[in-house]
Amino acid sequence: MTVWDDLVGQERVSEQLAAAARDADAFVTAAASDVPPPEASRMTHAWLFTGPPGAGRNQAARAFAAALQCVSPDRALGGAPGCGFCDGCHTALVGTHADVSTVAAVGSQILVEAMRDTVRKSFTAPANGRWQVILVEDAERLNEKSANAVLKAVEEPAPRTVWLLCAPSVEDVLPTIRSRCRHLVLSTPSVEAVADMLVRREGIEPDVAAAVARATQGHVDRARRLATDPAARARRAAVLKLPLRVEDVGGALRAAQELVDAAAEDAKQLAEERDGKETEDLKAALGAAQGGRLPRGTAGAVKDLEEMQKRRRTRTQRDSLDVALADLTSFYRDVLALQLGSRIALANTDAEDALERLARSSTPESTLRRIEAIAACGEALDRNVAPLLAVEAMTMALRAG
Repeated sequence: MTVWDDLVGQERVSEQLAAAARDADAFVTAAASDVPPPEASRMTHAWLFTGPPGAGRNQAARAFAAALQCVSPDRALGGAPGCGFCDGCHTALVGTHADVSTVAAVGSQILVEAMRDTVRKSFTAPANGRWQVILVEDAERLNEKSANAVLKAVEEPAPRTVWLLCAPSVEDVLPTIRSRCRHLVLSTPSVEAVADMLVRREGIEPDVAAAVARATQGHVDRARRLATDPAARARRAAVLKLPLRVEDVGGALRAAQELVDAAAEDAKQLAEERDGKETEDLKAALGAAQGGRLPRGTAGAVKDLEEMQKRRRTRTQRDSLDVALADLTSFYRDVLALQLGSRIALANTDAEDALERLARSSTPESTLRRIEAIAACGEALDRNVAPLLAVEAMTMALRAG
């Protein structure tokens, strides 16, 4: 197993990154031996990973970070970096490597305050690893100030610093930043490739793997969660029943409230799994006494963590709503396919009776209007419209057709 094995359906990208990692390894080895580095190199100081949701942008960037930090002895014998087992690979993959810094949006934006220490660190030499790697998972969420801070660091990086930026599309990144990056485009993996990964890596039964891969249309993370989390499957089943529950005003409003409540409950569940451990780890690092009493002057750090966790819960709720909107869009896409007699495979075969019922009772034009209403709900959420208000407007539009 290598660091590239989790990149589902991205063979071309894996080959490019593996080649760059080999040249990066040659550069560091030459520097340590006080010999000139190779003249031609496929390595560069800044990379931009783009692709649709679920394609694996962040996974590709983290795999590359691991390959850059690989310390496997096989490299000296001509082996490619990125073994997946050595200390450099392992700690980079699990997020504990001292020279791999990850920045992700907690709320709707990455604020400049969240970037300052990381930008400062980018100008320093690696502490223990072979490269100083800065991974920005949500580069499209950089605001003007934080983007300018990144631009200054990318323009004049330290000799062994690498920036890895991830965004849905190249247009989501400041032109002056993307012009200084090598661009890699990831594509949505095939349903078959995702199903195969679930069987091999997660031990999922082939029939279940095929069903969730088809339901998520190649979205790797969502497919993995559907396959392994019964609660996620229950939430999706509830969403797919929504189109038949909006036949009157009362039903539409109840469906909206339940959808928002389910997203809030999902965010709460995820927060309970993460927040308590984060808080206890921070208190231990600050030297809290038995019983949780903090040393003088450290309460502010705990308060900052609590504020960050609050913003993250808000974003997690929004992410959960995004998943529900994607499921609804997929449902109505199947309805439209039936209405038009299309030969494309249905994604939601587990809801075929509901699909056929709506296909018979409505027109392709009304189905398109419903898909547009779902998109409008997503845009409203992007503008920070209150979730319940945005979802109620959507369910009323779904009722009207």
